[in-house]
Amino acid sequence: MPQTFLTCAVLGNFTTRAQNANLPITPAEIARDCLGAAKAGAAIVHIHVRDPETQAPSMKVDHYREVVERIRDRNSDLILNLTTGNGGRYDPSRDNPAVAGPKTNLLMPDDRVQHILELKPDIATLDLNTMVFGDEVVINTLWSIRRMAELIQGAGVRPEIELFDSGDISIMNTLLGEGLFTDAPLCSIVMGVKHGFVPSPETLLYARGLLPGNAIWTGFGTGSMAFPMVAQSVLAGGNVRIGMEDAVWLSRGVKAPSNAAMVEKAARIVDDLGVDLLGPKAVRVQLGLQG
Repeated sequence: MPQTFLTCAVLGNFTTRAQNANLPITPAEIARDCLGAAKAGAAIVHIHVRDPETQAPSMKVDHYREVVERIRDRNSDLILNLTTGNGGRYDPSRDNPAVAGPKTNLLMPDDRVQHILELKPDIATLDLNTMVFGDEVVINTLWSIRRMAELIQGAGVRPEIELFDSGDISIMNTLLGEGLFTDAPLCSIVMGVKHGFVPSPETLLYARGLLPGNAIWTGFGTGSMAFPMVAQSVLAGGNVRIGMEDAVWLSRGVKAPSNAAMVEKAARIVDDLGVDLLGPKAVRVQLGLQG
């Protein structure tokens, strides 16, 4: 039978409890949802952290450490994927766009991966996008991408390359040509972020066609297209992702009670399509990850 694996993205940077009161915020809550997602069928959990008091996105290594240790104490097989997406935002001042505004969080690449170097998860995301995001701009320059990739791989961690538009795939193929990546590219085709890939079957098949033949890829959508794109990615031969980072509804009019409930629904979709959902041990073998 065809096979796929599922990643649960448990909270992200932008989902709020005003949108879904069940969003995990504290390290204990995030770890709880990761473990629940694993029991429901997720082989990989994609993790951001928040400041427990303000609920704002955080990059504190101690928050990541607590989440990782809580998970590892209960489940040593689950594959951990930590974000490095924070630190790339530029908010141009309205008085002088050359001056950084209050929402700017641009950081040196070494600082963006400090938690990766200390905690050494299985996977770390690597964003290639430079794009308009609300009133700000996300900036990922080639020198920064190269440096982050070198540091991530030097720590024995596999990068997951995040692709928000066709230009990002062009950048990835350029870096592959330089020999930057030591393994076949592990990619996510991100659909639904405004001004990026539109979530549709046509988009997914177009993006898939731009990837190198040895790429291992996941396609996913956000918002109302999150569950439809689970089915579409499976049908196109890819892997799948779901979670409260990408959507807050389980079905029409029903807020997701947990990340585990979203994984359970996605797993049913995969099963109904006649595809086997791989567990973390099998995915570790596929991706060449250590136990």
